[in-house]
Amino acid sequence: MTTLETLAEKLHEQPLPAGWRTVRLRDLVQEAQAGFACGRRDPQGVVQLRMNNVDTRGNFVWNDVLRVPADAAPVVQYRLVPGDVLFNNTNSTELVGKSALFEGYDEPVVYSNHFTRLRTKPEVLLPSILAAWLNHQWQRGVFASLCNRWVGQSAVKADKLLKLDFPLPPLPQQQRIAAALREQMAAVEKARIASHAADEAAGSAYEAFVRSLFETAEAETWPRLPLLSLCDGSGQYGTSQKSNGEGIGVPVLGMYHIHEGKIRWEKVSSVDLEDVVKAKYLLRQGDLLFNRTNSAELVGKTAVYDVDKEAVFASYLIRFRLMSAAADPHFVSAYINSRRGRQFIERHMGRAIGQVNISASTMHRMPVPAPDMSIQSSLGQAICRRYDELARLKSALGQQAQAVRALPAALLRMAFAGAI
Repeated sequence: MTTLETLAEKLHEQPLPAGWRTVRLRDLVQEAQAGFACGRRDPQGVVQLRMNNVDTRGNFVWNDVLRVPADAAPVVQYRLVPGDVLFNNTNSTELVGKSALFEGYDEPVVYSNHFTRLRTKPEVLLPSILAAWLNHQWQRGVFASLCNRWVGQSAVKADKLLKLDFPLPPLPQQQRIAAALREQMAAVEKARIASHAADEAAGSAYEAFVRSLFETAEAETWPRLPLLSLCDGSGQYGTSQKSNGEGIGVPVLGMYHIHEGKIRWEKVSSVDLEDVVKAKYLLRQGDLLFNRTNSAELVGKTAVYDVDKEAVFASYLIRFRLMSAAADPHFVSAYINSRRGRQFIERHMGRAIGQVNISASTMHRMPVPAPDMSIQSSLGQAICRRYDELARLKSALGQQAQAVRALPAALLRMAFAGAI
């Protein structure tokens, strides 16, 4: 099936509801105006919207705007007025076509050449209905099928956009659909915010639990020993051998695979190593994997390798192998990930362009609480239980969030099927 056939199929999957008619988009808009490029910045200038200023829910994002010189001619030509619809004509293939309805701002706003401004003929098409339809087509992949693609970006030209057939309801029905969508989308946004807050609260509860272990009067009495003194040898850097996505060799874990204190077995590549080399990097249950290089907020994340399966680790990680008689791996890992552990890492990490790092020799000096092994084991087990509880809760919250994220698309499908 050709691209045009696929596009036609997406646009005409169902017959139109009674009273609706198919109209070319170009006959419903009075203007389709591309924006302008400007490489200059002016803190006192006019707000110019860029790609990142429209999110995937059809909203404008105002907390990260650029300002350009407020030259009179561009401001007059490209200024947005309430009712304008901005169509993101240039972006990645996945994002090209996201759109938003401009409802006003407390100062003049213009827009970049990554957008096309659409002004409807309001006597036949409400702007809010156009914005909703454009986002509906974006979610269905219409613009990904329609766009021209280059390395790093894709674009939908205005002539292709305006040739699309629009399913036009009568104006009274548009008004009813617009009111219903506004109300229901507001309810979805409230649900999304509540879901996000619940997820953050779950993470905060776990952090509070960890603080209750390491930031108490009792914990202050525990002896502290350098991490190296708890290890069976020095920290070891992983293999620098290039991985492959073909499953040849042994699974190799990298910095992506340390997530929220656990190993995640997603997107695992393999590396083909000679047996002698592989033996050097094979992981054992109880090994600590420490992310030595990453962004500032992620460098230092640590997890216990607690599965009985064959895998090695990549060079961005350090393996610390603890002596079983001296330290419990879950206890030590939780401490490194705790606020106290993070404070040590932040004081000692080195910075380079785009990332930070911390060496094994620096981590060897990290003072780690070393209470009696019975205490460490007991707390290590409590940490595992609490983490498992958190994982179950976050999984349930994730399913809830996924359901909430699916609601806007479902509402738009219903709206343009005449079911709202």
